[in-house]
Amino acid sequence: MPSTPSPIPAPVRAASEWAWRLLAIAGAVVAFAYLLGFVSEAVIPVIVAVLLAAMLNPVNQWLRARLGRPAPAAALTVLATILAIGALLFLVGSQLTGGFPQMAAQVGTGIETIKTWLQTSFKISDTQFTQYLDDAKNALQTSEGLRSGLTKAGLGASHVVAGLFISLFALFFFLFEGARIWGWVVRLFPRTARVRVAGAGEVAWTQLTAFTRATILVALVDAVGITVVALLLRVPFAPAIGAIVFLGAFIPIVGALASGMVAVLLALVAHGPIAALLMLAGVLAVQQIESHVLQPILLGRAVSVHPLAVILAITAGVVVAGVVGALVAVPLAAVVNAVVKQLTGSGAAPDEGAGSASGGGESDEDPALSPS
Repeated sequence: MPSTPSPIPAPVRAASEWAWRLLAIAGAVVAFAYLLGFVSEAVIPVIVAVLLAAMLNPVNQWLRARLGRPAPAAALTVLATILAIGALLFLVGSQLTGGFPQMAAQVGTGIETIKTWLQTSFKISDTQFTQYLDDAKNALQTSEGLRSGLTKAGLGASHVVAGLFISLFALFFFLFEGARIWGWVVRLFPRTARVRVAGAGEVAWTQLTAFTRATILVALVDAVGITVVALLLRVPFAPAIGAIVFLGAFIPIVGALASGMVAVLLALVAHGPIAALLMLAGVLAVQQIESHVLQPILLGRAVSVHPLAVILAITAGVVVAGVVGALVAVPLAAVVNAVVKQLTGSGAAPDEGAGSASGGGESDEDPALSPS
């Protein structure tokens, strides 16, 4: 008996089938993100530790080759990282403390310059200017949002401290016995899938290390460029500005720009609107050189992610996990992109007969977390 043709057109039927599949995938992603939210205090520090391990792996390997033992090499790498970050923070603190008296005098002069410029440009009288300042001060003092924001900031600071210790603890073990940890993860999968999982892990590690090394160079160029502009314009705390820009540049696209705004504000307060505009032009020029010259050369096609995907990834990261989410969004997108290509066969297929990252077949050998 011939089958009765469906009254639903084929394009509509295909669209409906794709729609419910996409809804199912989206629901799974949302549910997974929701569940991760309950353990974000542990998950986020581990992700940060993985990024640091990818960044510091060359240093760890160099120390391991000279010390001959993995544990001391990992411990020295973690200690050097703590000292380097502490030195940057000490630079910022000492600059602010040492230059505060001079800056206080410049602030008074700068505010008067800004006041004169606003009165001249926008025809604002002294009475109106004073009224606007009083209204802003009262709004800040009576703002419930500000109070709740400060409370959340204090709670967030405690989470940051706890997460820092978790990250350092995890970083040590990733550097010390990362190969064993990755081997254990691979053995969680069926034997028939271990070769492809190990190959995808090797590709992901390669992408991550390339991204982190390029990010260090980009952050260094951003810091040097913006610091030079600040020195030329005699903006206060120029070395501290460089340190802040270097740390902020690890958040792609928005990090260096947001930290560069600190220099713009200092230029505005210390020297007035003209200096602030020149500082802003310098920050934007450095950003353009980074975006259009450095990143394409340093990252290349190996970790290329479309700019739209970068913006969407950063936005999603900020919504899900705040600043830390923005920090890990782009490397996560690059890794996912490379792993999907590897697992779907559009990337280079791993050699199933050999390879340090191979954990398939009947072999129980631990695949390496990072390619040797």
